[in-house]
Amino acid sequence: MKASGQISRRTLLRAGMGMGAGLLILPFSRARGAELPNNKLNIAVIGVGGRGAGDLAGVSSENIVALCDLNANNLAAAAKKYPNAKTYVDWRLCLEHKGLDAVVCATTDHTHAFVNIWAMNRGLHVYCEKPLANSVHEARLVRETYLKHKGKLATQMGTQIHASDNFRRVVELIRDGAIGTPQEARVWCSRLPKGGSYLPAEPVPAHLNWDLWLGPSREHPYNAGYMGGCLAWNRFWDFGSGQIGDMGSHMMDLAWWAFDLRFPTSCEATGTPVNPDTCPEWLTATWEHPATDKRPAVKVYWYDGGKKPGMPNSAFDREKLFKGHIFKGTEGTLVADYDLRILVPKSNMTKYHAPTEASLIPPSVGHHQEWINACKTGSPTLCNFDYAGTLIEHNLLALVAYRAGKKLQWDAANLKATNCPEADGFIRKTYRDGWTLNG
Repeated sequence: MKASGQISRRTLLRAGMGMGAGLLILPFSRARGAELPNNKLNIAVIGVGGRGAGDLAGVSSENIVALCDLNANNLAAAAKKYPNAKTYVDWRLCLEHKGLDAVVCATTDHTHAFVNIWAMNRGLHVYCEKPLANSVHEARLVRETYLKHKGKLATQMGTQIHASDNFRRVVELIRDGAIGTPQEARVWCSRLPKGGSYLPAEPVPAHLNWDLWLGPSREHPYNAGYMGGCLAWNRFWDFGSGQIGDMGSHMMDLAWWAFDLRFPTSCEATGTPVNPDTCPEWLTATWEHPATDKRPAVKVYWYDGGKKPGMPNSAFDREKLFKGHIFKGTEGTLVADYDLRILVPKSNMTKYHAPTEASLIPPSVGHHQEWINACKTGSPTLCNFDYAGTLIEHNLLALVAYRAGKKLQWDAANLKATNCPEADGFIRKTYRDGWTLNG
């Protein structure tokens, strides 16, 4: 069966083969669903407010047997919808729930790696919101733990846009030579995060277990300014990893997929002056990736906090592209966003042929459903913890380079910057007494 929208997409593409250098706007198509097995998983959802509420809805076709949240208000609201689920405040106790098959993790970033590793160590399938971890070392350990269980456990990072048809079309075009031989990818997000310092003490509200919210991080007094979602707490080093950790997980995903990236050989980054409390208000970074049997060496660039790359054509309104990707090759450039793809060829495209049926990427059954199916049947997930682990490690390496203030020559096998021993202090985190990462 042909992928949704294939005829109109191919027809339009061929119609533009004879045109000279210019803009080729490619249409958007929607994904189709699929039928599922009747058996149901016993799932625990850890973190049921905010993004967790969306994840809970995404797996609601299964048996929701356990709910966990350190916010009593969030927990009570979720329990009303799932009255048969047992409730927990401490995720470590939730993981011991009898008969559990799988876990959805939607906690704050600084506990993601802990929940992921503990769950996999207990033989549980895991779906985790992005990013998988909050340090390079944590990302590596999450990935290594998954690889120990590969073939037995299904994992998926919550980069839901990966399931879109548009991302698939961009990957197909690049892999099939629409831009020629790949040379570089430039990725950006224009969110403007705040800097500042850790916040002063305020009374802890009765509905919140602040000690569990802190989890493995250093001691800090409660302040309402840390609440309110990732944009509130993510800017602090002990709790998040700024825009490269947050939106970088979504935006870099497309470059990672299209260029089939793995471990870089170098990384350098600049930003606002280093602040011991908060992530940079803007950051630019460059990674060098070695050649593979599928492509030559390429460079990847990142921009956030209002920084943007130059556009490949004057027809683009640079200021309106809040976030996006520019893929450059020997024969042209492709500009993309979540639901946009525009091909800018260097000359006429008479040598280029549209993707063949064999090279098409099938439409997604849905990002959550893909993971559910994998838990039941062993089918693959596209954002498993091997793929996502290397992506997050790569992104967080930029923060290491930024804090070290030096271009890093990266030895991925040994998790070490060979030319910068001071980077070691930013690759790994230290944790509060009583908290073990590999538990």
